[in-house]
Amino acid sequence: MAEAHQAVAFQFTITPEGIDLQLSYQALNQIYLSGVRSWKKRVSRMRNRVIKGVYPASPSSWLFVVIAILATMYMRSDPSMGLITKIQQHLPLSLHLSLSTQGQTMLSALVFSTLLWLSLILALRFCLKLLLSYHRWMFEQHGRVSNVTKVWVTLVKLFSSRKPLLYSYQTSLPHLPVPAIKDTLSRYLQSVRPLLADPEYQRMTELANHFESNLGNRLQRYLKLKALWATNYVSDWWEEFIYLRSRGPIMVNSNYYGMDFLYVTPTPVQAARAGNTITALLLYRRKVNREELKPSRVPGTVIPLCAAQCERMFNTTRMPGVETDVLQHWQDSEFVAVYHKGRFFRLWVYRAGRLLSPREIEYQIQRILDDPSPPQPGEEKLGALTAGDRVPWAHIRKQYFSSGINKRSLDAIERAAFFVTLDDEDQGMRGEDPAGNLDRYAKSLLHGKCYDRWFDKSFSIVIYKNGKSGLNAEHSWADAPTVAHLWEFTLATDAFQLKYTEDGHCKGEIDRSLPLPQRLSWDIPSEVQVQASSSLAVAQALADDVDCHVFPFREFGKGRIKKLRISPDAFIQIGLQLAYYRDRASFCLTYEASMTRLFREGRTETVRSCSNESSAFVKALEGGEAEEQCRQLFRQASERHQNLYRMAMTGAGIDRHLFCLYVVSKYLGVESPFLKEVLSEPWRLSTSQTPVQQMELFDLKNYPEYISLGGGFGPVADDGYGVSYIIVGEDMINFHVSSKYSCTETDSHRFGVQISKALLDIMTLLSTESKTSKVAGKPQAKKLL
Repeated sequence: MAEAHQAVAFQFTITPEGIDLQLSYQALNQIYLSGVRSWKKRVSRMRNRVIKGVYPASPSSWLFVVIAILATMYMRSDPSMGLITKIQQHLPLSLHLSLSTQGQTMLSALVFSTLLWLSLILALRFCLKLLLSYHRWMFEQHGRVSNVTKVWVTLVKLFSSRKPLLYSYQTSLPHLPVPAIKDTLSRYLQSVRPLLADPEYQRMTELANHFESNLGNRLQRYLKLKALWATNYVSDWWEEFIYLRSRGPIMVNSNYYGMDFLYVTPTPVQAARAGNTITALLLYRRKVNREELKPSRVPGTVIPLCAAQCERMFNTTRMPGVETDVLQHWQDSEFVAVYHKGRFFRLWVYRAGRLLSPREIEYQIQRILDDPSPPQPGEEKLGALTAGDRVPWAHIRKQYFSSGINKRSLDAIERAAFFVTLDDEDQGMRGEDPAGNLDRYAKSLLHGKCYDRWFDKSFSIVIYKNGKSGLNAEHSWADAPTVAHLWEFTLATDAFQLKYTEDGHCKGEIDRSLPLPQRLSWDIPSEVQVQASSSLAVAQALADDVDCHVFPFREFGKGRIKKLRISPDAFIQIGLQLAYYRDRASFCLTYEASMTRLFREGRTETVRSCSNESSAFVKALEGGEAEEQCRQLFRQASERHQNLYRMAMTGAGIDRHLFCLYVVSKYLGVESPFLKEVLSEPWRLSTSQTPVQQMELFDLKNYPEYISLGGGFGPVADDGYGVSYIIVGEDMINFHVSSKYSCTETDSHRFGVQISKALLDIMTLLSTESKTSKVAGKPQAKKLL
């Protein structure tokens, strides 16, 4: 009861002499400090709203406009062309009576100056939006920049000269355009040509033409109407229908994972690693709330990307529903939820408005690790409800977690800043089987034991017994680059900023009067336990079927690829096409995720990597054609892939447009055989690159061992592969391959071997070209001499 007494600010006793009031000054002081912190945050948010509301101007520019107007009036000139006099005439009668004529003139001038200032801000914002709508620069060859683009770059730099906050560019970002339906259908038919035989391709062409001439234009009109009204015509439907309306398990099927450093573990002390990791995450949240993070930009440019996905990063939970789930976001929580050996805890990370030091958080985590209490009945595997099918979880949640002690404990998990699992296993690249251990590490992060993660949280952190870490992220609220940005900051802050003592503990002082972490209490009836067991069986079957393979490709990296004047991403994607063809003796519909964050509230678009050009190269190489011809075909395939990626980024993709047309058709209650067939096509090869966005945080020259492994995801198709890769530094590419054991035609390890061989074969082919050109150049050099 000690904690309960400390939480009470005052107590009173009624006696014959009157009321005996006993104040707890410690509790009152904590309430006061907490209130001060709350007001500081409100003032900071209000200040940021003003700053980003007037961007690209500044609040101080208002004073400049006012002084300029008053100065011109002092020179007996009317810059308003009579508007100030008009404003003065329409002032309220009370002001006419209370102010002198000079005072009325001054007030009218201030009103006019403010209106002029606001008009200038709107004009500047409109100009910036027009500038950010220009995308031709992306299609220009390196070193051959047009004069128009040079002028455009200068203007963008000029308009962005003021230091922006995280969300400063939001209102200036252009809206995602709706492509012409004719263009989309043409691009679609071109993308499926290498996958279809002539009769099948002819059939699809007829379906597309019939759709365009009949239903397509009607659906397009509704979509254009939505684009005029909504901020983004894709994102809300994408979030709802692709993620939130899915009724199957989100574990493996939707959630994805991120890994720790490959070669090093900053400390072997589990509690210490948790202390620094939690602190780093909360420091990142502070930067997000204060908008101190620099807006993300297209690499190597000044072009900003949409930051809307950062808004729901923390204090967010996906709540199950019968027909659709709901994403619920709360204001900042001062605690995190912790799971250890079947028990749930609420860990307060603020005290009297102060963020606990890493050493204090380590101290609190160690208290959880040392707690010998057993799980309550039904508590240990409660998290399995979030891993199974959504409808049973929705019914159970509504019936048994809507009131009482269960609601209070569930609120503590769902409202927490994020979820932390203190795992009782060792993970990472270690021991006599480092490759196999990486595979087990990936599976652990992807699904764990199916009940020791809270898969509904926006993200869950996993801290292993040997100090290794990782995270599991829910997909509906944001895409991988946003989570990768968070994880990069966390790893770098942990290893290079916060650091550890020589014996592996966190730095800082400890307030040993901290209250114990709060153990959550439950009253879980047998019906809930039965459903948890049923959900666990579904999740376990799914987890057991996942075949994960993680491997670092060390033979070469982007440094050697760039010397050949080839895009590293295009090189890898064509390599994946070659690997798949060798693995399955055919081509397949290939998904590569591209971002559309050049537009407001943009998320992703699909790059259909299997093109006519890439398939022509693969066939030529496998058919034993001449090396020079193969090299020419590869160059064409590389250029084509880069062009497809640029088109996807600039709103000229295929799949999001067709998806939205399909949604409109469902709302109208009409059937389209073309759309139905297109959206039912399986993605047997689903790929994604994890971008390194904050290379400046990592000193790979002095600390080359601090290399991130990136992250991965489960297979999209039952008979396909999921491939994620991260290009780290100049000399390494890390791959994450997933498939299903139940499919006899797929094997993640076999496909990993094929990927490595394909990359090496392509490099050998292109390196031969480089050597040939050097040899050919020698006689010419002698002749010039």
